[in-house]
Amino acid sequence: MLSSSALLAVNPLDAGSLLASFGALGIAVVMFAETGLLVGFFLPGDSLLFTAGLLCTTGAHSGPHLNLGEVLAAAVVGALAGAQVGYLIGKRGGRALLARSRNKHLQAGAVRAEEILTRYGHAKAVVLARFVPVVRTVLNPLAGALGVDVRTFTVWQVAGGLVWTVGLVLAGYALGSSIPNVDHYLLPIVALVVLVSLLPLALELLRSRRRAGAE
Repeated sequence: MLSSSALLAVNPLDAGSLLASFGALGIAVVMFAETGLLVGFFLPGDSLLFTAGLLCTTGAHSGPHLNLGEVLAAAVVGALAGAQVGYLIGKRGGRALLARSRNKHLQAGAVRAEEILTRYGHAKAVVLARFVPVVRTVLNPLAGALGVDVRTFTVWQVAGGLVWTVGLVLAGYALGSSIPNVDHYLLPIVALVVLVSLLPLALELLRSRRRAGAE
């Protein structure tokens, strides 16, 4: 059981801090919050999964050692359950949930999520949203609010969730297994992962601006 001082010392924006404090349980909670609850849009999903995979390697780092099976299970369960709960929340609460928020990032994410749903179709959009920060938080409730068929949503959110979680965890594990003392390069590696994860978002913003300029 963590003390109150230890809880206060945890930085929810830092993947290493979350993993050192909560281990696999923290992964499940963060995945659930980021993909199912609108308040979780700021959480470090991509870097958390990658760092967790890296910390599953033996002797390649000085941080806490995690079990690969537990990490994979926690990531998959949290991400899949979160997306499904987010969809159900959106189906019941509709757009009113998003309308109450005054956060500009969340509102912008909702606009992009709706654009993705319209442009790519429901199945492809649900998969693609997993790889775009903020959008993966708002698309699930938005899909419920827009009446996306529950079977279509469930099938494709499971497919996208498996590729996203398992892919990032195994990528971190592979890197940690191949580079000695990889924790010496952890900060730049995680920064690179975050930048890559933000690339789809940046491209989407660029396309939106070009369309607006053309109109």
